[in-house]
Amino acid sequence: MLNVGKIEEGFVLDHIQAGQSLSIYEHLQLDKLDCTVAIIKNARSEKMGKKDILKVECDIDMLDLDVLAFINHNITVNVIKNGEIVEKKELVLPQQIKNVIKCHNPRCITSIEQELPHIFILADPEKEVYRCKYCEEKYHNGTKL
Repeated sequence: MLNVGKIEEGFVLDHIQAGQSLSIYEHLQLDKLDCTVAIIKNARSEKMGKKDILKVECDIDMLDLDVLAFINHNITVNVIKNGEIVEKKELVLPQQIKNVIKCHNPRCITSIEQELPHIFILADPEKEVYRCKYCEEKYHNGTKL
């Protein structure tokens, strides 16, 4: 049996789709933070069959909830203080996402002006469809990262 110790202050990301934890690690730029991170892959789950879990021991303000919600808004964010869960945050799809995905339209201004930020606006929350702010190129959330 695997035993990963509890954290005193930070957050636990639970109910991550199996195999998605490394992508989340990269997009949240956890490698740039000076903190302890535990990645648990393919943990058994009654609800999901298999799941990933991320335990991060650092200030909760370091977590970009918009990026996390864009990747998967069904992830559970447990805020830990003094070794106990003090809050569970619900994620909602962000209205705008910046520099997480890139526009693939070769005629988009972002392919010419490469210093421009890649900004996508939520066009259809039900279908999780985003559109490029500049060219309206459609990006479906199910076919990403």
